[in-house]
Amino acid sequence: MTVQTHRPRVGIEKISAYPCSMSLDMSDLAEARGQDRSYPPKDLLLERRSVNPCWEDPVTMGVNAARPMLTKEDLERIELLIVGTESSVDQGKPISTFMYRYLGIQPNCRNFETKHACYGGTSALMMAAHWVASGASPGAKALVICSDQGRMHLGESFEYVLGAGAVALLISDKPAVLELELERNGYWTNEVGDTFRPTSRMEAGNTDASVYCYLEALEGAYAHFVRKNGAIDFDTYFKKNLYHVPFAAMAYRAHRTLLRSHGRVSRADAERHFERRVKPALTYNAQVGGTYTGSTFYSFIGLVDNADDLEAGDRIGIFAYGSGSCAEFYSAIVGPDAKRVVREIDMARRLRERYALTVAEYEAVEQQRTGYIDEPTYEVPLDGFADLYQRHYAGKGLLVHKGLNGFFRKYDWS
Repeated sequence: MTVQTHRPRVGIEKISAYPCSMSLDMSDLAEARGQDRSYPPKDLLLERRSVNPCWEDPVTMGVNAARPMLTKEDLERIELLIVGTESSVDQGKPISTFMYRYLGIQPNCRNFETKHACYGGTSALMMAAHWVASGASPGAKALVICSDQGRMHLGESFEYVLGAGAVALLISDKPAVLELELERNGYWTNEVGDTFRPTSRMEAGNTDASVYCYLEALEGAYAHFVRKNGAIDFDTYFKKNLYHVPFAAMAYRAHRTLLRSHGRVSRADAERHFERRVKPALTYNAQVGGTYTGSTFYSFIGLVDNADDLEAGDRIGIFAYGSGSCAEFYSAIVGPDAKRVVREIDMARRLRERYALTVAEYEAVEQQRTGYIDEPTYEVPLDGFADLYQRHYAGKGLLVHKGLNGFFRKYDWS
């Protein structure tokens, strides 16, 4: 389906991602927690989740996601850097400053964080896109980075929806990957306590309430989209749909909710519709777990890589949700270079190359990382995990976290 879009044209020129260097089999985790091994893949559509060694953090993930895609010309033309995160390493200093430094962006650049739980990355994208569209600095580009990791919740219900990862988006007036239809969106907000991070160590909230808050926000944002843009035939208007993915099975609940808003639909029909319109996008979400602000963009990468019938010019509907809460439903057009750019990420290979943790190793690394929180001085050892650092990092030019010295963070290249 070829779609005529409005001007000015703006959107994602380049996209890249960093899925971390370690992973945990979710069936192994279920067995260790006394549950059936089939629970994560069957009920949650989760197979593995990404885990960071302690020499990585949201800063290193963000830099390691963005650096491979940025040319010297890009770095000279970026005048806005926004990092969407709910995992910042400081209560005042934005991690965008670290990323600006280690990426080598020219100094005439605004930079800041956006925080709104899992909506933070989408709020950054919209802010960056509207800035580019404004023409305030003709020819300038914006860089949006989504970088997050979960807290430690060993043995708790939160444990199954945790994960880690980063996505980088170069925003410009040459949307070769994904063109945003800036006038075609709907948004919705409410004050709820579904999930939140009240301290530097904890995530809190109610996981059951979070599901209902998510679906209420989806209905509200989509209804606003329809009021602004007119009634649509949901079955033909979008070629594919992407949803925020705290766990992959949540996308099915979301899609069935929208199908029901257009009339009664049987479970069998909803499942067939989901298989065709949504499930290819979940291929990588099922392997990395919760990526928070980057969730829908991991879905986009999965969609481009795994949907055989996706073509340039196809319209997709995208839903982003952040606890607390804010939601947005928006429309975008697949760009002519989407398949080539996404193919270069080589996500399937990078996921296979992660070090497979045992549950004991996973618990140990999470306990070690938590032990560092709020400590003013420490050094991160680079050993363990079958010499992972030497095999995966040494000589590869990846940014690594070395520790703290009187609260000053230390980073270096591997």
